[in-house]
Amino acid sequence: MSLYQDVIIAGFGGQGVMLIGNLLAYAGMESGLNVTYIPVYGPEMRGGTANCTVVVSDEEIGSPIIQRPASLIIMNQPSMDKFQPTMQDGGVLLINSSLVDVSQAQSRVKSYGVPANEIADKLGNTRMANMVALGGYVQATGVLDLEVVKKSLSSVISSHYAHLIPKNAEALQAGADHVAAMM
Repeated sequence: MSLYQDVIIAGFGGQGVMLIGNLLAYAGMESGLNVTYIPVYGPEMRGGTANCTVVVSDEEIGSPIIQRPASLIIMNQPSMDKFQPTMQDGGVLLINSSLVDVSQAQSRVKSYGVPANEIADKLGNTRMANMVALGGYVQATGVLDLEVVKKSLSSVISSHYAHLIPKNAEALQAGADHVAAMM
């Protein structure tokens, strides 16, 4: 069976949406898969909306543009309002339930509410909410091995922040564990 998974990752600028998109794409490459990664910035950048699309496939990718995503990682309410209606039926919707009301998830998709901000707080840094969400997404979809994603952290986090890699790996695992408990 061939692997094809696409995702739109969306939130406010400054939530690390581009970083986790880049990490997912890099981990896909490390897994020997074809990937595309397209960042989309709103006009405001930090504080404005930001999203990116990632496609991971074991076959050639015809187009990096995603009209009807198979999955979403939603970090804030405006992103939920904008992208949920475009999802494919039966898709995977990972919601940062710290900032978005999970009851808004439509029954036609498989949704997972992850309190990413609270989990990141418990780990010592709210800014790792993005990693918690990505870990949950990887667990929910099975798109990649979480260990490959963790190993790819050193390739996408600048050397200036290398000391945070172990904590980011912990955040990825915490998100995966949270979703695993829901499955």
